[in-house]
Amino acid sequence: MRQPSVISRRVAAAAVSLVVAAGAAACAGPQDNDAKDDGAGKGKPQKGGTLTVLNTEAQTDFDPARLYTSGGGNVPSLVFRTLTTRNRESGAAGTKVVPDLATDTGRPNADATEWTYTLKEGLKFEDGTPITTADIKYGIERSFAAELSGGAPYLRDWLIGGADYEGPYKDKKGLASIETPDARTIVFKLNKPEGDFPFVATQTQFAPVPKAKDTGATYEEHPVSSGPYKVVKNEGDGQHLVLERNPHWSEKTDEERHAYPDTIDVKAGLDAAVINQRLSTSSGADASAITTDTNLGPAELAQIGSDKALAARVGTGHFGYTNYLAFNPKVKPFDNPKVRQAISYAINRTSVINAAGGSALAEPATTFLPEQPAFGHTPYDHFPAGKTGDPAKAKELLKEAGYAGGLTISLTHSTAQNRETSPEVATAVQEALKQAGITVELQGLEPNAFNEARWSVKDSPGFFLSRWGADWPSGGPFLAPIFDGRQIVKDGSNFNHAQLDDPSVNKEIDEINKLTDLNAAAERWGALDKKIGEQALDVPLFHPVYKRLYGKNVKNIVISDWTGVLDISQVSVK
Repeated sequence: MRQPSVISRRVAAAAVSLVVAAGAAACAGPQDNDAKDDGAGKGKPQKGGTLTVLNTEAQTDFDPARLYTSGGGNVPSLVFRTLTTRNRESGAAGTKVVPDLATDTGRPNADATEWTYTLKEGLKFEDGTPITTADIKYGIERSFAAELSGGAPYLRDWLIGGADYEGPYKDKKGLASIETPDARTIVFKLNKPEGDFPFVATQTQFAPVPKAKDTGATYEEHPVSSGPYKVVKNEGDGQHLVLERNPHWSEKTDEERHAYPDTIDVKAGLDAAVINQRLSTSSGADASAITTDTNLGPAELAQIGSDKALAARVGTGHFGYTNYLAFNPKVKPFDNPKVRQAISYAINRTSVINAAGGSALAEPATTFLPEQPAFGHTPYDHFPAGKTGDPAKAKELLKEAGYAGGLTISLTHSTAQNRETSPEVATAVQEALKQAGITVELQGLEPNAFNEARWSVKDSPGFFLSRWGADWPSGGPFLAPIFDGRQIVKDGSNFNHAQLDDPSVNKEIDEINKLTDLNAAAERWGALDKKIGEQALDVPLFHPVYKRLYGKNVKNIVISDWTGVLDISQVSVK
């Protein structure tokens, strides 16, 4: 068995932060806003003006090595171009990988252990110097330096020699598994087949960095731009970030970004209620403002619902995310499949969704994979509980399990008011299971303690609320960290809550990873999800829905199913 993946120790934290900081998703809003129509968010986009971004969280660590982001629609994608990116369209169309700095999405060898890219001609940094593959190789290598940690960990796990490489500041030789035979060709050699490599090539670690301009830990203060905007101000580690046009960026080499505004003014550290109020009022500069991390809540949606003009300025969508009940079968009585099945039948998803903010903010889930084709979603409901649960069937299964008189169990949840793993959702589960004769004692932990408990092999509770979001729209980063037995981590963050180590599941994951046909891979991921679901190792509860306001002068709204972020590179304010 190979060593547990570095990925499995770090992905979940980023996945959780994506929902908090990256937010709303998919189609362009209640009225399918696009640039072809009139009205809020519509009309022909024009160049010029200043786009204001109002956020709660600061855009910290503005260094491509340290950022945990992919595909982009967010602020970093305005400055950092990568080998590939996502198709900048709303909804499902936005889940596709397309070329960015490269001429295509990559050329694999026969078993997908080697990927080759060719750069487009005419690419330049903000100072007018050419972008070469040596800059991309160096940018990736510096992401391995301990002082620049924090970015996505996939290359450390995937590249030959990556696990032991310490970055160019300590190892001047560089990574032999990244070859640059000429200024426009770059080759990556991997430890194992990875058909999803084009997705990973969207991560900011693939942004070019000129070695001569690298200032190490202070590079974030003025990173050298390869995108349509350059950093002219970075105060308070991303509290106030100002971007202006990069004169050497050419739209001829960049089919994805439009870069309509002259200036992007990012202001962070604001209260969520204040942000939504300012966007609602939409006066002065706020009329040309958006947010990339603040969602509307139930009370705010109720107020907006009575105002048609305001409702037309709400972007709506879905990020690939699942909230679920997790079982640890190592803890009794959850070692008994019939107990797990009984709980699956007893759950009342209507009450859970109400606790999570209502049907406008959550949709019922019976599959672990999100309900999007890119993930390979295959509909199934192995334990049909209907909208409000089936307590009679649950009692029948409990009797077969030896608990005819009922049983008492504990449910661990977070004390944070996050509408996902919150006391309200836990209480809804408690009340539903009571109807089936199951007494649930709630155990609330503060957020840090909650995360430490649920991601621990040693101390993991038997029954707890959890959630998972993928770093890119594919079944791999959704199913592998949660169900691949080789990613069970005994001395760190373990995301395989069931500690499942099924050779047939592990083998299928390896076989799917060899596929470079993403449609074929998606079909296989869906089938694997359905197969694993039969074991009742979790109870899918709901997929979140995101709602966001934008200013009345903002046009050309694009929100994809990939990142769930309103795409700044498409927005105009005139």
